Amino acid sequence: MCNPTRDDGSSQSSVVRKEKRPYFQREWNTFDVMRTLTVTTVHLLCLLAPFNYKWEALRFGLVLFAVVQLGITFSYHRNLSHRSFKLPKWLEYPFAYSTVFALQGDPMDWVSIHRFHHQFTDTDRDPHSPNEGFWFGHVMWIFDTFYIKHKCGRRNNVMDLKQQWFYRFLRKTIGFHVLMFWTVLYLYGGLPYLTCCGGVGVAIGYHVTWLVNSVGHIWGSRSWKTKDTSRNVWWLSLFTMGDSWHNNHHAFESSARHGFEWWQIDITWYLIRVLEVLGLATDVKLPSEYQKQKLALAR
Repeated sequence: MCNPTRDDGSSQSSVVRKEKRPYFQREWNTFDVMRTLTVTTVHLLCLLAPFNYKWEALRFGLVLFAVVQLGITFSYHRNLSHRSFKLPKWLEYPFAYSTVFALQGDPMDWVSIHRFHHQFTDTDRDPHSPNEGFWFGHVMWIFDTFYIKHKCGRRNNVMDLKQQWFYRFLRKTIGFHVLMFWTVLYLYGGLPYLTCCGGVGVAIGYHVTWLVNSVGHIWGSRSWKTKDTSRNVWWLSLFTMGDSWHNNHHAFESSARHGFEWWQIDITWYLIRVLEVLGLATDVKLPSEYQKQKLALAR
């Protein structure tokens, strides 16, 4: 397609800058309000943490972050979103339930958004593309469900989860589990555990996951010829349990392994591999050498 020309004959770009979605002056539904309150509460608890500090509470918060972050990458992402491997239901459901305490939504909501992201990566229909601004791609998108519905359509891409009673139950009762989480933390250890675990631990998990969406499409290296801006972000790999090898992931979406090189840390893959050896993880998907050769960039 030719670029339009001005009266003087010079060429001008045909790219029209998209008007940014207003962050606050728009219609808000109940889901947006509740999610905003949850995320705001978590960050307010972080601010209170220095005034209610106990080393054992902070240590527990960091352990909590590691456990639920591994749940995000292992359960929500590779198991449920991409079906990279199969688990028996008696193991799949507990992993999914533990991930609810990352406070990143119920499985159907998380999986639907992620599948839309892969379907519409870096287009106007991508639910969290940093092309609409770094902060939109990082966090602001999660508060605007009307916009996501406008761009992506109805959540008809998680019928496999909707057919299972367990995920329908979590969808309907997610608010109860969040309140129970904070209540148990407070009853167990008072304000130090509430602020260091429900605040610091959860907030780290938030931003680690969001950085894959934002930084993972802006800065980093590329090893594969994908039709998007996905990047491998090495310094984030330990915190994301291997999910920041994002260019690897977009090249081979269904792969259970994201860190293909020996030096690419992928803790989630190590867990999957152990379960595979034990016979608990089956149908583990990996790209073939032919597929890798076909998409490899010249070294």
